[in-house]
Amino acid sequence: MNLQKAKDTLIQQAAAGDDSAFEALMAPYERQLYSLCLRIAGNREDALDCAQEAMLRIWRSLPKYRYQSALTTWCYRIATNTCLDLLRRQKYRPSVSLDQMTDEGFSPAEDEEHESNPEANFELSARKRALTEAIAALPPNLRAALVLRDVEGLPYDEISEILALPGGTVRSRISRAREKLKELLTKDCQNVELFPSVNVKADEGRRQA
Repeated sequence: MNLQKAKDTLIQQAAAGDDSAFEALMAPYERQLYSLCLRIAGNREDALDCAQEAMLRIWRSLPKYRYQSALTTWCYRIATNTCLDLLRRQKYRPSVSLDQMTDEGFSPAEDEEHESNPEANFELSARKRALTEAIAALPPNLRAALVLRDVEGLPYDEISEILALPGGTVRSRISRAREKLKELLTKDCQNVELFPSVNVKADEGRRQA
């Protein structure tokens, strides 16, 4: 039995109410979904709530899954919507801890030479912190689009599926998010020194597709 056929069997069993099959099906995605929720929600407590709620929504919605998109894309859509629902209900912006983000998989691209260069390593940590805090300050809709593209490294067409938006709207949101990110980063003189090019595309947090 090939991997896709095995996955299809698990989907069918889970959709029929087999909780063991659901656990086996979702095991490879649990950390990815939690990391996505952490990056969008911005703090561990909300991320845990969102991840748990997303898993529940996936479980309940699985009988309606018709392979209209890849399972990962479908799950990402549910998790993203869960986070956005939470953020819409909140009257405050989520707090962000770089340590929490790093613990759970947020790892902007690093140059190996920094490991043996304390000064460069300190600067890299400062860049990470500034970038993480700036992303958390973005409006939720812009933040979600930016995270999916520049942190998760997803292609535009997949982001369009996840957000249920036309491709042009997705590109517009990502462009606006990058501009807003640039604005937030350059408000602080120290950040200007950390990001001298001011051509910020969140490439510090990007995982290439």
